[in-house]
Amino acid sequence: MSVIEDVHDDHGATFRELDGRRIVAEYGRPERTHRAVRNVAGVIEMGYDIRVVTGADRVPAVEAALTTAVPNTDGEGCRGFVLDGGTIAAEAAVYNAGDRLLVVLSAGQGDVLTDAVAERSVTVSDATDGMAVFGVHGGQATEKIASVLSTGGGAPEPAHTFTRGSMGDEGVTVIAGDAPTGEEGYEVVCAAEDAKRVFDTLVNRGLNATPFGYRTWESLTLEAGTPLFESELADCDPAILSRGGADGRRLIGLTCERVPEAGAAVYDDHDRQIGTVTRAVESPTLGEPIAFALVTDDPAGAETPEGRVDAERARLPFVESGARSGRLPER
Repeated sequence: MSVIEDVHDDHGATFRELDGRRIVAEYGRPERTHRAVRNVAGVIEMGYDIRVVTGADRVPAVEAALTTAVPNTDGEGCRGFVLDGGTIAAEAAVYNAGDRLLVVLSAGQGDVLTDAVAERSVTVSDATDGMAVFGVHGGQATEKIASVLSTGGGAPEPAHTFTRGSMGDEGVTVIAGDAPTGEEGYEVVCAAEDAKRVFDTLVNRGLNATPFGYRTWESLTLEAGTPLFESELADCDPAILSRGGADGRRLIGLTCERVPEAGAAVYDDHDRQIGTVTRAVESPTLGEPIAFALVTDDPAGAETPEGRVDAERARLPFVESGARSGRLPER
């Protein structure tokens, strides 16, 4: 569940479930919130699972479970996938904190990492309930972080590096993101008991920031061309992001006449079903429907609740903005 649910209630939040985690869906006026975050800055509580890995074998153990190399240097990190039978079982970000690794995983998937390193000489602790992670994103996210972070060095860079400091009297770790919303982005990690004060600092101190929920997170990341674990990646071959998976499917962007639902069929120009929609929204920035789809061929149409409509492949990202997502599928 949310670490600061009562605070979100005070802001007028509505909630939903994400793989067993209770998260903020929205605070109302989602299109207005979307634009406020993209143009200035916004704060979201992320519904992650968190694991702390210790032991002399921690770096090679986690690296063996991941699709990317784990850095040996304190203050650096990486992002990759944990696979099961060749398909994505979890998305994971790993940060080297000296004598331990902090592993941040998609909601509900923490035990995937725990099981993957079970035979290695490491200790894995579940820190999900003891920590809070807030995403800070937007065109002025760097200024937002700089206005409240006391480190002497400013916001960290490049992506996946982090710095330790404080916000008010609360200790925090600030991680540089890879622009998943198409704007500057950071994640702020703190102890659960400090979360209310850190959230208040992020929203109200220094440069003001708008609180937002997962509905806005999903629309921002879709505009930026960033696939999410829950909708695009779970149980898929990682090759869907590049040359195409073993089943021939590839993740692409679509523009449509109307918004299709997740799971809607996608057709080619011979009326054959070639795939399905994974996520779709009416883009607040573009004012038109956009979607991600997993397909095996060139699209020509998609199902919507009102019937079939024309659809065509779109160049990603859908919205060219302040930064380019580091998670864009290859063209």
